[in-house]
Formats: sequence, structure tokens, C-alpha cells
Amino acid sequence: QVQLVESGGGLVQPGGSLRLSCAASGSIASINDMGWHRQAPGKERELVAAVFSRSITRYADSVKGRFTISRDNAKNTVYLQMNSLKPEDTAVYYCNANLGSNVYWGQGTQVTVSS
Repeated sequence: QVQLVESGGGLVQPGGSLRLSCAASGSIASINDMGWHRQAPGKERELVAAVFSRSITRYADSVKGRFTISRDNAKNTVYLQMNSLKPEDTAVYYCNANLGSNVYWGQGTQVTVSS
């Protein structure tokens, strides 16, 4: 079992920045990869960014060059640095961790980009 707790969401103006954090606890030694997804009202949940072993990363085309995912193994935490935010980035952001065939999710944190 893995527990994930997100933090760092909020209201920001277009062009602003936020950093999301996801702290993992439990069977963290078995985590294969971690990532961030988001879900906007009326839309399906989509992958935003993921970090795999050896710090290999993957990003959605819509956030490339603006978002950066990183993982601090000593703190069992994964971060999502979001810069140059746009109104279309507004969504609930969910952290996930994959252990074999099991996927664990955090409770989500709201990000709202609006003037």
C-alpha cells in the first residue's frame, strides 16, 4: 500500500507559477514510477508528466517547456513545477504512483488559473 498526499495548489494569475508536491508513504521502496495527471470539469483525466527510473521524464505536449517534474527519493516526494500558467491549465491535479500492476492516487489538489 502507498499513501499519497498532494499540496501546493491554489489560485494564480495567467503567466504565474505554482509548485505542487506529492509526499509518498507506505511501501515506497516498490514504487516504479510516479506522475501527475489532471482533470478539468467535463473532461477526462489526462497525463501531465511522469518520472521513471533513472530520472527519465515524460510530458504532455501541452505542458512541455513550461512544467518540470522532479523526484526527491530522500524525501519520498515528487514535485511539479508549473511556470507560465494558462487558464487552460485549470484542473484538479492528481499525483499517482505505480507499483507493478497497481496504481495509487492522491486526493487531488485544485489549480485555478484566472485573472
